[in-house]
This record gives sequence, C-alpha cells and structure tokens, in this order.
Amino acid sequence: MIPRRIGPSLAAGLASAFLLVACSSSNGSDTAGTAPVAPATSAAPTPATSAPAAVSSPANGQTATTAAVLTRAAQGLGSIVTDENGLTLYRYDKDEPNPSKWTCSGACTKTWLPVIVPESVQTSGVEKSLLGTVHRNGETQLTLAGWPLYRYVGDTAAGQTNGQGKDQEWYAVTPSGQKSSVTG
Repeated sequence: MIPRRIGPSLAAGLASAFLLVACSSSNGSDTAGTAPVAPATSAAPTPATSAPAAVSSPANGQTATTAAVLTRAAQGLGSIVTDENGLTLYRYDKDEPNPSKWTCSGACTKTWLPVIVPESVQTSGVEKSLLGTVHRNGETQLTLAGWPLYRYVGDTAAGQTNGQGKDQEWYAVTPSGQKSSVTG
C-alpha cells in the first residue's frame, strides 16, 4: 500500500516545486512589458501523458515553460516571434484560433513542444492584447491571436527556423499571430 502513495506524493511535490520556482522568479519590481495572460479557455481533451508538468529545457522532448515572447527578424521570413532564448515559436494550421483549440497531441508533442507559461509573460514587439492561454492537460499553453504556440525540436539554437513550412501545416508565427511566409 505505501509504495502506491509514493508516486502521487512525488508528483504533487514536483508540481509544487515548479509552482514555487515560477512564483519566486519574480524580482518584485513591476517590469514594463509584463503582460498577464488572458484566462485559459477549454480545449479538446486528449489522453493524459506521464510527462512532467513542465521542464526547463525543450531538448528532452517534453513541454517547456517560457516567461517572455519577443519579436526578431528571421532571414527570408520577416518578423517572427521567439521565446526568451531566441527559439522560434510556431503555429499549427490544424489548430483553431477562435475559440483557441489545440489538436497536436500524443506523438505530435514529441516533435512540436507546446509553449507552457506562468501567470504573466514579458513581451517585446508583440501586442499584449493578442496574448492568451488555453488549458492543456492541466497546464497553460500560450496563444497568440488565439493560435496555440509551439517550439520545434529541430530548432536547437537561437534564430533557427527549421520547422517553417513542415508538412505544409507548421509556420513560424508573426507578431500579429499570422503564419510567416517567405519574403522576397
């Protein structure tokens, strides 16, 4: 009986630790550009996974948290949105923006990592009113203009856009939430 209680207790402890880290990361000053994200909306249910709620690095194939979204120029794509580490953020054509619904689940999330966020997100070059969230398996996924956002595991360094146009369904997202396209 006791070993059966260790798993849920460990999971609860890890979740609490993630929340404490997220809450304690604030330096107490009000930073211009910090935007509370809009309340999350319900999304299509998917099977629960055994993945941790959030981890600090997308390199391990799980979801990853982000606390900032920025605009940067990408060669051939114009202005796109990245996380605080310069990793490109993508939108999926099969998702729906109004209301926000995500369709990438299961094996899809091993390649396309949902952008999981804390209560507020710092922005630079992205209109705060366009940011929102959607509930995803007990986590909060960032949306831009209603589109759920993802990272691509093939982007391993800042500025890469290796996921652009994948399967003609995945596109780097622009600051207005549109899908980026090749610029001349």
